[in-house]
Amino acid sequence: MEILTIGEHKIGLNSAVQIDLPVAKLYTNTDISMPIFVIRGRSDGPAIFVSAAIHGDELNGIEIIRRLITRKNFKLKQGTLIAVPMVNVYGVVSQSRYFPDRRDLNRSFPGSPSGSLAGRFASQFLTEIVSQCHYGIDLHTGALHRSNLPQIRGDLSNNENLALAKIFGAPVAIDSTIRDGSLRQAAQENGIHILVYEGGEALRFDELSIQLGLKGILNVLAHLEMIKPRKVKPKEPFIADRSVWIRAPSSGIVHEVKKLGDHVRRDELLAEIGDPFGHILDRVYASFSGVIIGKQNIPLVQEGDAMYHIAYFKQPGEVVEHIETIQDALNPHSSE
Repeated sequence: MEILTIGEHKIGLNSAVQIDLPVAKLYTNTDISMPIFVIRGRSDGPAIFVSAAIHGDELNGIEIIRRLITRKNFKLKQGTLIAVPMVNVYGVVSQSRYFPDRRDLNRSFPGSPSGSLAGRFASQFLTEIVSQCHYGIDLHTGALHRSNLPQIRGDLSNNENLALAKIFGAPVAIDSTIRDGSLRQAAQENGIHILVYEGGEALRFDELSIQLGLKGILNVLAHLEMIKPRKVKPKEPFIADRSVWIRAPSSGIVHEVKKLGDHVRRDELLAEIGDPFGHILDRVYASFSGVIIGKQNIPLVQEGDAMYHIAYFKQPGEVVEHIETIQDALNPHSSE
């Protein structure tokens, strides 16, 4: 497309513009706008969106996009990149996962112009941004008090999605089912290839997750021939056959034994749950062998709380070595 239209803004080829898309008003009649940065190459080509903070307390993606669009001499050879660092502006302002109506934006797609507040946001984002793209990368973290190992999630039965997941270069990838009302469901129903990147926890910056997320986006842009080829070819992720959350059998205070990224074996001890007097009330064991890709961080649990997310791999030991190699290779002071 020669001219890209977002709201009242018309953006031509070979341009880079920052726009504010009006989406709602506060009680005070103050406008609320969604910040959007658009970069277009000299010629038409693939269009891709990169979105963050659909859950307003998930901040890593905001920093990933900031580093992406402020890279020195960053430009596209062809195609269009639409970067949206804060989709759920309400949530970012209030440091909340949800909208003021307590709805989850990522369960509100495709939404409706006459629906709930979250539904209206979802409808506008889908119409103005997502539907104009061929590809998408949606950036997430773990929920509050919960960390995720950097990972890609998507419909990996689709060959194009699988190719993008491999080129992204996250340590692991999960062939995950689509949740009703999610952005991923709405995008796929519109024929858009989309990946979800998860890493770190809510309300915190995690440098490893940020660096891997930025590298992954650049790898995908290079794969789509939108930027110059990357100097270093990314290592393919290990793909999980399945994953499951291990839940707390009792309420109490957690003494953690295993950590994020650890390889665990079936029936191996993950944590102990005790009372304030030091008595052990229960123990948490792995239900099968695998790698811990997500975990709760707060040392207090109620019976039934999700504590450890374990993914099954055919070679779990190699997965852990791969993760450690990536961690060692990344310079914590690097901007990439």
